[in-house]
Amino acid sequence: MEFWFNDMHTQNVQLSIRVNQQLFSGESDYQRIDVFDSPEFGRFLASDGSVIFSEKDEFTYDEMIVHVPMAVHPNVKRVLVIGGGDGGVARELTHYEEIEAIDVVEQDKLFVDVCRKFFPANACGLDDPRVKVYYQDGLRFLRSRQDDYDLIINDATDPLGHTAGLFTKEFYGSCFKALHEDGIMVYQHGSPFFDEDEDPCRAMHKKAYRSFPISRVYQAHIPTCPAGYWLFGFASKKYHPLEHFDKKRWEERGIKTWYYTANLHVGAFMLPRYVEDLLEEEENS
Repeated sequence: MEFWFNDMHTQNVQLSIRVNQQLFSGESDYQRIDVFDSPEFGRFLASDGSVIFSEKDEFTYDEMIVHVPMAVHPNVKRVLVIGGGDGGVARELTHYEEIEAIDVVEQDKLFVDVCRKFFPANACGLDDPRVKVYYQDGLRFLRSRQDDYDLIINDATDPLGHTAGLFTKEFYGSCFKALHEDGIMVYQHGSPFFDEDEDPCRAMHKKAYRSFPISRVYQAHIPTCPAGYWLFGFASKKYHPLEHFDKKRWEERGIKTWYYTANLHVGAFMLPRYVEDLLEEEENS
């Protein structure tokens, strides 16, 4: 008997993944977590029925949300990761020796525990001595921070449900306050392709654009995401993601990547016309 996992991307579209076996199922106060093993994507984790990441394609997301801002900001010492309980973002950050502290704020301890058990290649990032994990609400944590960080990465999963507060106007304002005068915030921006995903995408850009003097959007192709297409937001007090991008400095680090390259950095900000149009409409509204 064949076993398939179905992730409903819209009411009319679903991603079906053949599964070898289910490795874990459990519920926390915040979400249902399931872990499966599959022949195509390896192990993957689902939250409330939606794929969050898989062993096969997580590198794309983690590399793009970390190396893009790190190739722009010249002196990152302190980083805040909101979400990130799987450890993948922290793992990529640990490649940078100049970083002194990485605070990971993950509300759901079960999520962290499950990732430590089933995804050790990601969770190893949490074991770096510079990493400190806080089991708290991200927005509540941010409210008490001012002028603390060079880089904030919002790795929260969804603008709905228990992470909804991490996509509000207050959240972006709190990030602005918590950053140093030259700080950068990056965040997952969702997929703009399907009609029902377009409004959250528009709303996120409007809030970031109105909160930061520099706000740009860049893209990546991730097979398990809706339409296989994902956006990220880059919001900064000072640094422009292209004008202040230091290709030579980043390449000299010798960091091994599977998706991100210095050439791709520039291309990732070249967006399709329909995406440019919807972003410009929000900027001018």
